[in-house]
Amino acid sequence: MAAPQRMSGDPTPEALLAVLDAAGTIADSRLIAPDVQITADPTPSEQDPAKRAEANESIFKERARWQLALSDVLKSLLSKEMVTSEKLEEQTSSPLPNGFALLAQGSPEIRLVKALPDEEGVGKSMAELKELLGADVLRDGQSNAFRNKWARKLPDGTFGRTELTLGKADGELRDEIREQLDEVLKTGTVAGGAGGSGSDEKKLAELRKRKLVATRKLVYFSIAKGPQFATTIQKLETDLSFEMLQSGSWKTAPFKRYNFDAEGAVPASGALHPLLKVREEFRNIFFEMGFTEMPTNRFVESSFWCFDSLFVPQQHPARDVQDTFFIRDPAYAEEIPEDYLERVTRVHQEGGFGSLGYRYPFDRKVTERLVLRTHTTAVSSAMLYKIANQPGGFRPAKLFSIDRVFRNEAVDATHLAEFHQVEGVVADYNITLGDLIGFMEIFFKKMGVTDLRFKPAYNPYTEPSLEIFSYHKGLKRWVEVGNSGMFRPEMLRPMGLPDGVNVLGWGLSLERPTMIRYAVKDIRELVGHKVPISSVEKAPATRF
Repeated sequence: MAAPQRMSGDPTPEALLAVLDAAGTIADSRLIAPDVQITADPTPSEQDPAKRAEANESIFKERARWQLALSDVLKSLLSKEMVTSEKLEEQTSSPLPNGFALLAQGSPEIRLVKALPDEEGVGKSMAELKELLGADVLRDGQSNAFRNKWARKLPDGTFGRTELTLGKADGELRDEIREQLDEVLKTGTVAGGAGGSGSDEKKLAELRKRKLVATRKLVYFSIAKGPQFATTIQKLETDLSFEMLQSGSWKTAPFKRYNFDAEGAVPASGALHPLLKVREEFRNIFFEMGFTEMPTNRFVESSFWCFDSLFVPQQHPARDVQDTFFIRDPAYAEEIPEDYLERVTRVHQEGGFGSLGYRYPFDRKVTERLVLRTHTTAVSSAMLYKIANQPGGFRPAKLFSIDRVFRNEAVDATHLAEFHQVEGVVADYNITLGDLIGFMEIFFKKMGVTDLRFKPAYNPYTEPSLEIFSYHKGLKRWVEVGNSGMFRPEMLRPMGLPDGVNVLGWGLSLERPTMIRYAVKDIRELVGHKVPISSVEKAPATRF
C-alpha cells in the first residue's frame, strides 16, 4: 500500500479524501501535514538562542494548528460516515533559549572542567573562574560538576579536576547534556524518554528542571475509510420538506443521520434574580413550619398602620423626613377604623393595660399621613387586627411576609433606600420569651445557622426585645442576623386580642443573607442597573 502523500496548505475534505483514497489508510496524520522542519544547523544570522527558540515555538504552533484544522474536517466527514478516525497524542519537547545557548557553547559543567588545569593538585580560584566563565555559568557548572564528581575543591581553596577527568583532552570529555539536547532538537525527545523507560524520562525531567527544554502535547489522528466513503462529498438532506413529500424525492434522497447524543442549543429563557432565589428558600422554610403568607401588596401605608398602631410615639425620630418617605399627593389616608383609632389614641395619650402611655396630645393629621412603608410590621399589625376581629373570634395563627420596604437612607456598600424585609409573627395563648428563643433556634437551624446568641435590645413595640447574633466562620466574629421580641400589650389589646394572647415576632433583611450566600461584598453589585444579566443567569440555586 502506498505511503500517504503530504498535503499542501490547510486541510480540506476533498483533499483529505483524495489522499486517503490513494493511500488506503493514514496511520499517522503527521505524515500528511505540510513539512515544517526545525533548523538543526542554523546559519550565523540564526545563532541567537532566543530567536531559535521563538522559531521552534512557531513551528510547533503551526503543526498544532494544522492538526486542529484537520480535526474540524474529520468531524464533518465523520458525521457523513465517510471516514473513521482515532485520536492520538504525542508528547514532544523542544529546547528553550537556555537550551540553544547550551547547544552552542556546551553545558556549564563541561565548560568548567575544560577551564580547569589538567594537572593533579593544581586548580583555579573562584575569582579566576568567574572572570573566565561568568557568574551564572560558574554557579550552574560548579553544582553539576561536583555532583558528577568531575571537579573538586582542593586544600588551598581552588577548584581542580578529579580522577574521572584528569588526563582527558577537551575532545575526550563527553557532554551528555549537550547530546541529549541535540537529540531533543532533532527528535523531540530523549530516546524512549516520553512514556519510555524510567531512566530516560528522568533525563527529560532533569532537562525541564534546568529550564533547558519545554514539553508539549501534540494531538494527531489515524484515519481509515468509512462505510460511506467516496472521493466526492454528497450534500445530505437535514429536513423533510413539503416539496420532497409532494414529488416523492424523499424516497431516494440521502439524509444526514441524527445525532441523538448532541446536547443541542440552550434555549433562551428567563432567570430568577439571586434575591428571588433566596426569597423562595425562605418561603419554603416558613411553609415547612406551618406559616401562612400575609398579603404585602400595599407599599403605601398610613402612618397609623406603620407607626401609631405599633405604639410608636408621634415624636419618634424614625418618623422624621430624614428617615421616612412621605407621599405628596395624596398626602392623607381616607379610611382608618374609627373605633380602633380611638383606642390607639387613648393608649398613646393616657396609657392603659399597665402602661402610663406617652402623655402627649395625639394628632389625627399625623396619623393620617401617607408614607412608603418603612417595615413590613405595618402588614403584621393590620393582619393581627383582622384575626382579632374575624367571625368566630380569635384563633391562633402563624404568619410571615417577605417584601420591599423603603427608608430615606444614603446608599452605600451595605445600605439601600429600598430593600426587603423578612418577618414572622406567632399569635397564641400564653406563649413566652422561651417560645420565641426556641422558635428562633428552629428557624435559623433550617437556614444552616446553629450557633446563636441573644442580646437584650429596645424596640418601641416589643418588650422584651432581643437582637439575634450568629458566629460567622468566614469573618471569625459574631454578626447580627435579626431582631425579635414580644409585642407589647399597648399594641395588642387595642386591636381586640383577648387577654392571655401573646404575639412573638422577628425580622431580618433579605439582602444580607443573599450577599453572604453569593459572596457579594457591595450591595450595589447585587441590585441596580449595573448588575450584569449574565451574573443573574449563572447564579446557582440556593440552599441554606
